[in-house]
Amino acid sequence: MVQENAIKGGLRGVGRDDLGRPRRVKSRAVNGIDLDIKLNKALWLLGERMAALKA
Repeated sequence: MVQENAIKGGLRGVGRDDLGRPRRVKSRAVNGIDLDIKLNKALWLLGERMAALKA
């Protein structure tokens, strides 16, 4: 579910501008296969580390 939403794009959040003020941001879709693989690896690693912390 997280992977699908991250690849599809459109996730909303709050970032900061150059002066540190809050700013609304929205993610863009992942179109390249290389970025898709990189994102999947990062999500897998994050999941493994979260499982290790819980154990």
